[in-house]
Amino acid sequence: MHTAVRLASIVAALVAVVSAPLPAFAAAAVGQPAPAFSATDTSGKTVSLADFKGRTVVLEWVNPGCPFVRKHYDSANMQATQKSVTARGGVWLAINSTHAGASDYLAPAALAGWMKTQGAAPTATLMDADGKLGRAYGARTTPHMYVIDARGTLVYAGAIDSRPTANPADIKAATNYVNQAVAETVSGKPVSVATSQAYGCSVKYAD
Repeated sequence: MHTAVRLASIVAALVAVVSAPLPAFAAAAVGQPAPAFSATDTSGKTVSLADFKGRTVVLEWVNPGCPFVRKHYDSANMQATQKSVTARGGVWLAINSTHAGASDYLAPAALAGWMKTQGAAPTATLMDADGKLGRAYGARTTPHMYVIDARGTLVYAGAIDSRPTANPADIKAATNYVNQAVAETVSGKPVSVATSQAYGCSVKYAD
């Protein structure tokens, strides 16, 4: 009984996370130029969107403390998606906008260590503790995904896939919107699903 009650509480908490009101701020618009940015990666190097001009770029908002993020990393789905994108010549930038005062904030070295133990394959992992990059894109959840085409236009914004749950078993039957958007973009086709409702834990901005 105790286990059942505990599981029910966890499920209720996850539902609350998914449905909770999110901060109101403008989001980058699909079909418009992606907001330019520069940020420091976990090794201290400055990385700019302009560095990847002419290439497809995927942005992934990440927080290892979130069960929805763990769904996709513990199952290796996120890593497989990262490798699929980079194998097509694309760039993958993982971004952590968790503020330094949050209980699940990871310092750069710790975040880099976690990504390494997960076998993650981003081009770079960027720190955004002040939230400027996250707010520029309107990132609301972890994960929250964006695809930018080779011309610098934002062509996809939303969830990683079509199953908004924290259950890894749901991945197999899900449509991976990121892989789909990148494949269509690289092939010169319009993105068939350009927006979707991002799901996950709310990004822990400083205010």
